[in-house]
Amino acid sequence: MDLELCVQTRKLMWDALPEEAALVEQEPATHVGPFKSARSTDAVHTRDGHRWLNRLLGVNETVIELIYSQSICIAAQQLLGGTLRQAVVDGQPMGSHGSAWPGGPTDPALGNEGARGVYCTLPYGQVTRKRDTCHTDGHPFQLGIVGLIHDTPADGGAFKVWPRSHARLFHTYALRYDQPRIPFYGHLPKFKGLVHTPEYLREIDQLNIDTQAVECCGSAGDVVFWHHRTAHMAGHNYSDVLRQAVLADFWTTELDDLRSRPVTDDMWSDWSEVVQSSNGAFTNEFAVMQGLGASKQFQNVRVETKHAR
Repeated sequence: MDLELCVQTRKLMWDALPEEAALVEQEPATHVGPFKSARSTDAVHTRDGHRWLNRLLGVNETVIELIYSQSICIAAQQLLGGTLRQAVVDGQPMGSHGSAWPGGPTDPALGNEGARGVYCTLPYGQVTRKRDTCHTDGHPFQLGIVGLIHDTPADGGAFKVWPRSHARLFHTYALRYDQPRIPFYGHLPKFKGLVHTPEYLREIDQLNIDTQAVECCGSAGDVVFWHHRTAHMAGHNYSDVLRQAVLADFWTTELDDLRSRPVTDDMWSDWSEVVQSSNGAFTNEFAVMQGLGASKQFQNVRVETKHAR
């Protein structure tokens, strides 16, 4: 991503912080969480615990130019084929309306016309380390993007993925792109949110046991592309650096039709011919460059089957 736009996006984030907040951009010691002042559980600008999420910035012109740049869109187009949907400057941000989100009553994925927004994780300070646990996203999209707008060190709250989880999970879903939801009703609050199949729940539990997450730390401007069924999490931030990233989804105008296809079909048949013709091979050198070299499961990988991309 463009580094100057990364700087501008960071400024937009800090400018949106209420004056009464204890965090001061140029004073890293104040960045350690949790939030003690200026807390908010508003779905479009959340400041709670160690999480600082500004979804209003997802439709900001600068942020859209940053994460939907020509180079990123070309890469997404090569992967997905079809016609990419277009982000709308000053459109409807994520978290504006909707029901059935597990925390209720707002579903932050419904009606989003831009990026997901700018997501930050405050340093945890001196705390006992927590166990990594993965999840997947229930709203329909095809390709996820996480772009670092500031340097993110190891153990610094970076996006984490469970390798090959998309291939293991894909056929455990009831629907190809969506997940069924129980609507939220204020007078019936007990049951709400996503509905998972028993097969999915078993596979998620197994992934947490047998697969080591890969931490996508890096420098400002680095971008992670991830398959929509990849198990992931926002990493725990044990560093002294505020984790700052912009998140976005890509999908094609064909997605509305593709949603009705069964999960029994080839998981790659919706993607571009370039992807479908690939054998998924990668070299050891590429694995090292992508931070995969430390894991034994990626050593000496030369050829992968189609379903292990």
